Amino acid sequence: MGAYRDMDREELQAEYEAQKRAFDAWKAKGLVLNMARGKPSGEQLELSMPLLDALDSSADCFAEDGTDVRNYGGLAGIPEARRLLGTLLDAPEGCVVVTGASSLNAEYDTLVRYLLFGTQGFAPWVNCEGRKWLCPVPGYDRHFAMAAEFGFELIPVPLTGNGPDMDAVERLAADPAVKGIWCVPQYSNPDSCTYAPEVVERLATMACGAPDFRILWDNAYAVHHLDGARAAHVADIGAACEAAGNPWRYVKFASTSKITFPGAGIAGLAACPEAIAEVLSHMAFQTVGPDKVNQLRHVRFLSGAEGITRHMEREAEILRPKFAAVQEILGAGLGEAGIATWTDPAGGYFVFFRSEEGCAGRIVALAKEAGVTLTKAGATWPYGIDPADRDIRIAPTFPSLEELRQALEVFVVCVKLATLEKLLGL
Repeated sequence: MGAYRDMDREELQAEYEAQKRAFDAWKAKGLVLNMARGKPSGEQLELSMPLLDALDSSADCFAEDGTDVRNYGGLAGIPEARRLLGTLLDAPEGCVVVTGASSLNAEYDTLVRYLLFGTQGFAPWVNCEGRKWLCPVPGYDRHFAMAAEFGFELIPVPLTGNGPDMDAVERLAADPAVKGIWCVPQYSNPDSCTYAPEVVERLATMACGAPDFRILWDNAYAVHHLDGARAAHVADIGAACEAAGNPWRYVKFASTSKITFPGAGIAGLAACPEAIAEVLSHMAFQTVGPDKVNQLRHVRFLSGAEGITRHMEREAEILRPKFAAVQEILGAGLGEAGIATWTDPAGGYFVFFRSEEGCAGRIVALAKEAGVTLTKAGATWPYGIDPADRDIRIAPTFPSLEELRQALEVFVVCVKLATLEKLLGL
């Protein structure tokens, strides 16, 4: 086939006609396939079914401190659940609050508290006109949408292979209206980068125009390694902030949503002791206590850090063939054409795909027409608008391997067809 840029118009036209026939053939199959969101597959969920048996009617329902988990109380969570989440948050038990089942929910509540009540005695953020939030791109669409809902102006910051462009972050953070930054530091969604130690250090030590500037550190994929040989552990933002004399600057979040059951796991946050006390002072009006039965169930099923490691290796055995299929099929179908790049992640849940400029929206639309649902083009940017229209997030986890291979074959044809339309001016 060769590179499209090396073809003359006649060769491009012939290639277009061949890809159009291939597209029509796929479309005629009436496929219904989905690579839109990073959901665990049924096979992954089966690994956690013993969780349901971790507590039964004959089980001891008391936490290590004597708390009866069936009753009210325990606002911060039972000690052993706080320690369990601490393994995902790089935090000691006393700096962790188990908030519920969803880290996204914990992030939402954190922003609400800052907006309504302020933090550290500073004015509520809702009183800050023209408030802004830094958004590393490509990034997580739900993070961006949440900040936009709360009235922040979203400021994109480029991600490098080592984390956000810190020259840009430091320049923008000097503005007192900039209240914080989203960070997914380990296998970032969707490009799977892991923040380098120097990036963590600069985030912790940089001068900020807002004294209540916050780093919301979503450790969503801290243990989601695909390849142990390439696994890296991100530096601890909490330790870095405390060493820099900025102990309030960070709040870390994590959950078991992609470890056990999404929506039925445990989640929480970590911060300095003073910030934890502030969080609990507000939570005391919100709830009488969390679901401690589920906390104890998770503690007994996962059995600490070593148990999490064993469980996640079983998850990785399911996911590795799927991520390998992405590399195989994209490489075979697009490698010579020279019209796209994509990541080969060591962990996380996504492959980040970058098309020719101006083609991503068309690729997603063509895929939908052929029966393959992808995440909306532009979703990895604030407000859902990718100015270059080239970024696509591929989520290979949910489909079966057979369905995934079909969806990827369709995707390759759609990438070629959209690119040829652009090159031919169609």
